[in-house]
Amino acid sequence: MFPGAEYLILFLASTSVAGNRKNKMARDYTGGSPKHHHLESKKKRLTWIFGVSALCVVCYMLGAWQTTSSPVNRSELYQRVGCDETSQNQGGNNVSSSPSAASASSSSLHLDFESHHQVEINKSDAVQKFPACDMAYSEYTPCQDTQRGRKFDRKMLKYRERHCPTKEEQLLCLIPAPPKYKTPFKWPQSRDFAWYDNIPHRELSIEKAVQNWIQVEGDRFRFPGGGTMFPRGAGAYIDDIDALIPLSKGNIRTAIDTGCGVASWGAYLLRNDILAMSFAPRDTHAAQVQFALERGVPAMIGVLASKRLPYPARAFDMAHCSAA
Repeated sequence: MFPGAEYLILFLASTSVAGNRKNKMARDYTGGSPKHHHLESKKKRLTWIFGVSALCVVCYMLGAWQTTSSPVNRSELYQRVGCDETSQNQGGNNVSSSPSAASASSSSLHLDFESHHQVEINKSDAVQKFPACDMAYSEYTPCQDTQRGRKFDRKMLKYRERHCPTKEEQLLCLIPAPPKYKTPFKWPQSRDFAWYDNIPHRELSIEKAVQNWIQVEGDRFRFPGGGTMFPRGAGAYIDDIDALIPLSKGNIRTAIDTGCGVASWGAYLLRNDILAMSFAPRDTHAAQVQFALERGVPAMIGVLASKRLPYPARAFDMAHCSAA
């Protein structure tokens, strides 16, 4: 709202009431010449337009005059935020502490756009080096530590959410790779195979043998595509969904999968040009997401608990729960 608008609103309200009264009186009066009344209404209309225009200008000038304030003393601002006052002494345009002197020099005030914080920028070329952590931390994820998670409430699975270490608990070392780590398979072969040495855990192949999640074949894992929701395989499961919801027409391009396990659903969706974001908590089988990442499928450690997922609303075209 422009300055002086309140004066204009009051005037228009009063004139509208008077105009309504005049219109009612004109409707009651039926005598006289129609041409004479037409010319008279034109004159009144022009007079009304010029009068309202002039009133707008007067109200704007009156409001602008009332909202004019004296410049703020910069020295008080510097003391308030803890900045330096070196810029005040530059250019000879110093601002006086008195209000009268400040208003007098407001026209010649120098605008300073330089930063005045006290943070020093490290411009040295030296690279800080960190030692490697112990091999026991080869699968350590700082904010998903199971030992720290046991200290938190188990209600709504809060203990499986992100709980980052405090400053005293932070490790200043580099997480090492497993001792015999190899370069993962390339896509599309990585959808079905991963090196055992990269994820040395057989627990899933034993506990999920009935659901056909993962199998150990020599020095590698094989992923048949099974899962909790699709014992016949993720491919056949996606074909069943395609019969109800077209997945190959481009209407669905992104999907989110909670409780993904080894992310077979997201891996097989790539054949339909659908990118799935898979996430699962870190549980007793270590981080199942690690299998998904070795397969080349986008995944992260996470759980649907008390906190919202780090994605904006309507970021995905389809949502799926593999652990239902």
